[in-house]
Amino acid sequence: MVRFTIGEFAALTGLTPKALRIYDRLDLLAPAAVDPLTGYRSYAPEQVERARLVAALRRVGVPLARIRTIADLPAAAAAAELTSYWRQTEADLRSRRGVVHGLIADLREQEIEMTTTKTPAARAETLLLQGGRAEQADAVWETEDAWAVADGFGPAGAAAAHRAIDEVRRAGHQAAGLEAAFATAAAETDADSGCTLTVVALARDVATIAHLGDSRAWLLREGVLRQLTFDHSEVATLVAEGRLSEEEARLHPRRAVLNRAIAAGLPTEPDVTGVRVVRGDWLLLSTDGVHAVLPPERIEEILTTATSVGAARDELAAAIEDAGAPDNAAAVIVEIGS
Repeated sequence: MVRFTIGEFAALTGLTPKALRIYDRLDLLAPAAVDPLTGYRSYAPEQVERARLVAALRRVGVPLARIRTIADLPAAAAAAELTSYWRQTEADLRSRRGVVHGLIADLREQEIEMTTTKTPAARAETLLLQGGRAEQADAVWETEDAWAVADGFGPAGAAAAHRAIDEVRRAGHQAAGLEAAFATAAAETDADSGCTLTVVALARDVATIAHLGDSRAWLLREGVLRQLTFDHSEVATLVAEGRLSEEEARLHPRRAVLNRAIAAGLPTEPDVTGVRVVRGDWLLLSTDGVHAVLPPERIEEILTTATSVGAARDELAAAIEDAGAPDNAAAVIVEIGS
């Protein structure tokens, strides 16, 4: 009788061994047999099709309860059930689109009111590590009142990241100029290459953030770290909508796949927002070589216990190295002063 080990079955189906254990606990995909002495799981050839279906449905965010229903049905009935699910999903999206467009129109009539005419002084430190990569494709930029990080990908990723930073440098700090910089950088990217880009520009007491991809901007205030940007990836959207758990997201085979970035063939309009800052706030910009290696709790601990932004930069670099530094890593840490 043919049996696959959990590792072999994972390779065949696109699920990780840890995900298979999760789905076993949820009674969604139980192994064909479990060795009573070792606890090793084994799977039968006839389970491959079901496992591949489960993996595909989770990739598009179908809830686990609905997956269980679909997977237990004959093929024609399963197709009908999935069709019903997707029709409702699209109807929900249309309803939400109308509400969101109305909110956008209302909010655009309201500008963030500046409460001071003076831009506060800021102190910043940058971090740039090559890590386990053969090439440094991350880039950082800083001035006295604007900062950016970029993360290149693909054969010409390093060039894409530096080109994006150059466009931001020439653009000025206003939202319209930043959006134009993103568009120009995207138009110049090579095929199969591109980058993420996150920019923060400070004017009086408002920090304008322009962002595309899965680099991030964070705000540390009174010891609490808050993420200001949203990752532009399939998996991040599914987590935000409650259709994937954080644990599943960490194991997801497409967790690094971006659906918005500075790259040919992808939407390249950035998210542009603003946040009011006060004296004592810290801002952090990071590429995923930082936050994919260190959990937010660890980053928060480093920033809150550091005596200065320079010390925080050094401690952040050491923590990344201690975690193996598998990727390029870039960060800017900014302290808002008087």
